[in-house]
Amino acid sequence: MDPSLNAFAVHGGLSTTELRELGDRGFVVVPGPVSSGDELRQLAQAYDSAVAAADCVDVSIGRTTTRVHDFVNRGPEFDKLYVHKAALEACCHVLGRAFKLSAMLARTLRPHSPAQDLHLDFKRDGDGWPMLGFIFMVDDFRADNGATRFVPGSHEWFDGPDDLIAQKETSRRSQVLACGPAGSMILYNGSVWHGHSANASDTPRRSIQGSYIWREAQSGIEFAPRMRSDTLARIGPLAKYLLAV
Repeated sequence: MDPSLNAFAVHGGLSTTELRELGDRGFVVVPGPVSSGDELRQLAQAYDSAVAAADCVDVSIGRTTTRVHDFVNRGPEFDKLYVHKAALEACCHVLGRAFKLSAMLARTLRPHSPAQDLHLDFKRDGDGWPMLGFIFMVDDFRADNGATRFVPGSHEWFDGPDDLIAQKETSRRSQVLACGPAGSMILYNGSVWHGHSANASDTPRRSIQGSYIWREAQSGIEFAPRMRSDTLARIGPLAKYLLAV
């Protein structure tokens, strides 16, 4: 557990069943911190505006997705995501000691994109391990629009998806789609095999993704030099602690 978080009362964000599912399967789908109709619509509008206005240096265009980095500084609509009690409770159980936010970004899966290869973010006992990730669903995650697929229990394996063909074939048969309505959040162990499925629909599928790591590890983004004055003025002590600013 992270004793520094005791003052912020972050425990109790997950039920016993959800904690068991995260531990056994390596992922769990829970309600997110933004789920009401009006608030969720405002977040979706802010997402589109922030993506459209992003500097090209913060934009990464891949084969199937477009990413915009540093969504900590994109507006107050996103402030609740990385301080969500459920995510922090999951960190306490997966990371087990003092942690911080490593990255938070927008990721849009473009229409008619093929499925992503299964991968893991960090091998068990590898450099940077462990990690707790979250995926906030700006849109519904469905079987037809690229919902993230996971291989339950694979976070306990020491081999990656490309190491053993037999394991990869097994994973294809056992993978599970993490579907949910907009406003839901996926919490997952960074060592679980995962990847988005194919988006066969005519519309993009939007999400905001983040990751937490041990406090002494190297972050994906160093937030301190990037922090905007308006962001620092509105966020509270818990957010500042997680951002290490």
